[in-house]
Amino acid sequence: MAAFDHFGNMNDVALKPRLLLTLIRDHLPDDKCSFSNPSQLSKVVSLIKTHSLLSESFPDSTRPKLIEAWKSALDSWLNRILSLLSTSMPDKCWVGITLLGVTCEECGSERFLESYSLWFQKLLSFLQSPADSHLVRVAACASMSDLFVRIFSVTYCCYHSNQITTTCTNFLLQNRLSGYPKIKKDSSSCALKVVPPTLKMLNDENSEAIWDAAVHLLCTIITSFPFSIRNHYDSVESAVALKLLSGGCTHDMLKKLAHCLALLPKSKGDEESWSVMMQKVLVVINDQLNFAFHGLEEETMRNDVTRLLVLPGKHPPPPLGGYILAEEVSNKASQTSEQSLMSNVSTLMFGCCEMLTNSYPVKVNVPVRLLLAFVERILMVNGSLPQMSLPFMTAKQQENICSELPVLHLSSLELLTAIIKAMGSQLLPHAANIVRIITKYFKTCELPELRTKVYSVTRNLLITMGVEEEPWHNG
Repeated sequence: MAAFDHFGNMNDVALKPRLLLTLIRDHLPDDKCSFSNPSQLSKVVSLIKTHSLLSESFPDSTRPKLIEAWKSALDSWLNRILSLLSTSMPDKCWVGITLLGVTCEECGSERFLESYSLWFQKLLSFLQSPADSHLVRVAACASMSDLFVRIFSVTYCCYHSNQITTTCTNFLLQNRLSGYPKIKKDSSSCALKVVPPTLKMLNDENSEAIWDAAVHLLCTIITSFPFSIRNHYDSVESAVALKLLSGGCTHDMLKKLAHCLALLPKSKGDEESWSVMMQKVLVVINDQLNFAFHGLEEETMRNDVTRLLVLPGKHPPPPLGGYILAEEVSNKASQTSEQSLMSNVSTLMFGCCEMLTNSYPVKVNVPVRLLLAFVERILMVNGSLPQMSLPFMTAKQQENICSELPVLHLSSLELLTAIIKAMGSQLLPHAANIVRIITKYFKTCELPELRTKVYSVTRNLLITMGVEEEPWHNG
């Protein structure tokens, strides 16, 4: 490259291959050069995205020489990445995997369609190898997620573009779009291969970083290629539920697990799967509340909820995660602190909110009456002890319960908000019951955050019922 071979400006296509080659030369490790500064990677990724260095997108007037130079630079980029993937040094391998994920996001569609099968096989090998470091496997999960998101995007575009092929007169475009069925079949096959090693990581590894990456990958597959999960539905449910209910996860991790569980019925896409999952989750919530609220609530409230859980003539669903897990959870619940039990309930209620507010392929029958019964049951417990419970509960137990109740109440109000959002105008038959619950709770609610949330719930309810929003802004 000549020292004075200038280009037009920062938008000139001529800048892109030159800058890409500079990044390869100065910032990417190779067989001889070590990798000692992770901040270099952030700089590389930032420049790649800012200048679209991998897009191979250029105006029609671009000179063939520049097009070829850019293609050659991108070939060099990919060769360096593949070289890094083959190294035995975990840090260099991590760099290669991470940059392959960025490449999946940023490269042009033609380049992606030509190469994604090879890239998939490379990433799959890291997911399947327990010998690789946690750093490498976490990166492989993240980059595999990037690859599936891009496959879904390309497949979606091809599907909609395919509708015009019958009238399209451009032979090259017709030829490209006609590959949609093969892309769809290949991508579903790829997703199917990823599920078993991902579940193995979730079941066998003892690292929250790996659990996080594995759950994120499962969520990506459920969202992008839901039918690929069907054959593994029970295994996914069991693995996620086990992590969710066994304890030992951070709050953020628990929410991600609950989100994954809420997405799972999408892999079947029917009304029954959604309803069964909701009922399974509510059964667990009920069981955990029975332990946590023992001696703190009226028996009639508990009995009303239990009666609504399984209607007369109906059979209860299989337990969440399977019978073995259910037995373990039941045995553990009797020995678990009230704080942990209520934390589990809050997480599971978050999952219910996700199920209510996320899109679903078919219309579902929301058990509004049952959900409202749970909301009321939780909000009516304020930590006070009936006279008959005083000899059976220590002051420390009461302290533990009261410390967690505000969070549980907030989760209950969030569930109420989700019910209102999900049902919309169909909530009318239940409006009086909701008003009764809110009014009753507001009389005893003193914490500012909870009172603010009650106002918000009331506002949402009134707007849903047709009250004009403008007075609320003026008030």
